[in-house]
Amino acid sequence: MKTLTSVLGNGQRLDGGAMFGNAPKAMWEKWIPPDEKNRIPLACRCLVVRDGDRIVMLEAGIGAFFEPALRERYGVVEDHHVLVESLAGVGIAPGDVDVIVLSHLHFDHAGGVLEAWQAGKQPALVFPNASYVVGVEAWQRAIQPHARDRASFIPGLTELLTDTDRLELAAGDTSELLGDGYRFHRSSGHTPGLLLTEVEMPNGPVVFAADLIPAKEGVQFGLRPALGLTAGW
Repeated sequence: MKTLTSVLGNGQRLDGGAMFGNAPKAMWEKWIPPDEKNRIPLACRCLVVRDGDRIVMLEAGIGAFFEPALRERYGVVEDHHVLVESLAGVGIAPGDVDVIVLSHLHFDHAGGVLEAWQAGKQPALVFPNASYVVGVEAWQRAIQPHARDRASFIPGLTELLTDTDRLELAAGDTSELLGDGYRFHRSSGHTPGLLLTEVEMPNGPVVFAADLIPAKEGVQFGLRPALGLTAGW
């Protein structure tokens, strides 16, 4: 028996025009007013799957790994690890998480696997027992990034994940770590090989759509734009 829980991570503020693309500001500012810097709030949510005695987490959000100057530059709202607090609120400690599926390795989806920034301390993973699933294409993009999204990757993260010896690079539509009841779809519009995880549920499958669902007024699920349907389900 599986249960699904949407869990909030750190928030972020980014330029509204960049988020809404070709939609004119006169239209999107009616849905969500920007601040004085033309930024809109983004919710970074993860989906927790309680699957029998396992805890699977889809995405990790942006986390709090940035040093203060970069946290300000990228509009990260909180300086503490909101995801860890939110998990605690539903009875999950970092050591309880068994598998983390990362749709891709941009920092707003993968930064939450790192501990919060501390002066003089090297980055470290916050989930000590977790195994990780990343698509092969997304992994290759992270280790050989394009100039267009080079700044979206976290230096040293791929090495930290590799060093766990609990990393699976998924080449097909299934995962050995996840087993039955999970299936991957892929999209290359946002970034090559972005994984969309389909979770088999009693009333039909649920797909965690990562960065592919545009904003919709009044709804706050998922991982990307604004007060809207964002990366989620």
